[in-house]
Amino acid sequence: MRFIRWALAFIALVFFILLCVGVIARFGDGPTGFFPGGPLQAGDLYTGPEPDWTFARDIGEMEFELVEPEQSRTIWLQVHDQKLYVVSGYMNSPVGKVWKKWPAQAETDGRAVIRLNDRRYERQLVRILEDDEVLNGIASEVSRKYGVPFPAGAAESGDVWFFALEPRPKSS
Repeated sequence: MRFIRWALAFIALVFFILLCVGVIARFGDGPTGFFPGGPLQAGDLYTGPEPDWTFARDIGEMEFELVEPEQSRTIWLQVHDQKLYVVSGYMNSPVGKVWKKWPAQAETDGRAVIRLNDRRYERQLVRILEDDEVLNGIASEVSRKYGVPFPAGAAESGDVWFFALEPRPKSS
């Protein structure tokens, strides 16, 4: 009985610490590990010509924020043909339907800010549905970089959503 009380107290303490870290992260500049964070504010905002994203080919993760809602997360990135992409898997799974909110939000309003190497870039997420050459290239990059088999055909079934991170259109 004593062990059960200690175990429950330990579980409650761990839960409380995780809850505190999660709440603090929501108001911070960017995500904190697994926990989503607030808007990306630190780092110079890039204003030059469209980058050749090849420099990011071997970077494992980037910080990513949709403009609406202002919530940042850490996400894998792929570079194919000098362009930047992100993917979201498990979209048709029960967990994905509950956990993965950002892809649907990006379809509604694809304005985003990413942070790589302490520099922020304004981007526009554009979902890719039918470009087999690009989808195969992105899927190959996921497999190469993370060792995860990612079939490009999963885009047709909706199991995996593929997004290009395009330059954001200029405001008029």
